[in-house]
Amino acid sequence: MSVRYIDQVPEGFYNGKKVLMRVDFNVPIDDNGNITDDVRIRRVLKSIHYLLDENATIVIATHMGRPKGKVVAEYSLEPVARRLSRLLKKEVQFLDDCIGEKVEKVISAAAPRQVIMLENLRYYAGETENDSEFAKALVAGIDVYVNNAFATAHRAHASVVGVCGNVPVCLGGFLMREELDYFARALKNPLRPLTAIIGGSKVSSKLHAIKNLLNSVDRIIVGGAMAFTFLRAQGFGLGKSMIELDMVDQAREIFEQAMAQGVRFYLPVDCVAAPRIAPDVETRLVPVQEIPKDWMGLDIGPATATLFNEVIQDSKTIVWNGPMGVFELPIFSRGTLGMVHNVASTYALTIVGGGDTDVAVHKAGEVDRISYISTGGGAFLELMEGKVLPAVKALENCSNGSLGDY
Repeated sequence: MSVRYIDQVPEGFYNGKKVLMRVDFNVPIDDNGNITDDVRIRRVLKSIHYLLDENATIVIATHMGRPKGKVVAEYSLEPVARRLSRLLKKEVQFLDDCIGEKVEKVISAAAPRQVIMLENLRYYAGETENDSEFAKALVAGIDVYVNNAFATAHRAHASVVGVCGNVPVCLGGFLMREELDYFARALKNPLRPLTAIIGGSKVSSKLHAIKNLLNSVDRIIVGGAMAFTFLRAQGFGLGKSMIELDMVDQAREIFEQAMAQGVRFYLPVDCVAAPRIAPDVETRLVPVQEIPKDWMGLDIGPATATLFNEVIQDSKTIVWNGPMGVFELPIFSRGTLGMVHNVASTYALTIVGGGDTDVAVHKAGEVDRISYISTGGGAFLELMEGKVLPAVKALENCSNGSLGDY
């Protein structure tokens, strides 16, 4: 089965129809209520414009933060509605609820080419619980459901799974298609050599992804704090570096499996060490086996950067998830930002996923030189693990029937 997308319908299909589009507008907002990064909003404008051109009425649904089923003012979507209105150069009507009789009346009376934004879906516990009654209420009066929220596709929530059994037509948006297509190009039919770069703090959070990648990649580069668990499996001391002691045996097994399958496995050879994580702390460049007893490794060193760069410059496809160190602090950011520049300078198809990695790419000013930056963190990681995303499965089941005369 496959997902049917919004442009795979008969001509005139949307004319006069009410379309609920699930998006992920969970954007950062400062203490003054100002949106500090609207990339996630901009990424769905193409789909919205397409449906407006097709004379549809669009109802936008999304979540913000984790209000845990309660109305929390700081998680209101009203600032997001204002930003969307500015980007569309069109009024966006904001509703202070997402279900109920009042919402249904507004949607029923809405004219074609009108855009409505609902209030935070997670103000209701039924959203995260995938409650069937909440799902039914959400699509009351809706003709077509469009899922354009890849970043939440790994969640079995009402607005991405439950609704699919309660609306006549379910489709994927353009952003959803881009995400799934690029991932397929990277891991299902890649140009080789295919290199995976895995970083971050914990092996435990990416264990299944690394195991699954062994079946498709040619090389794996491991950086960040998780590298120290693999290095401990090689017998190194590593000072006070972050090590998941309960994961050392599994790290050793992964390394041995990679060797057995002919997958090249690269770990740091040197690092930036410090006695603690602080912006003004003393640092040293040391080989990984010479980290002082009371110090910890917090970034990859120049020798490691050179080694990793030699690997990626010879790659034809690169998939990257997770930073190389504590890049939030300038003193430990050189390794991660250097990796961004190196990846951006390759001739490979480069796909970056995960919130921290996305931030690093923007911080390094290399957005335009990366082939694709995924909007998903958890969803991207679960695809790397080889899992079927619940929201994608729901879309496939719902959108494979005949549209008939609808």
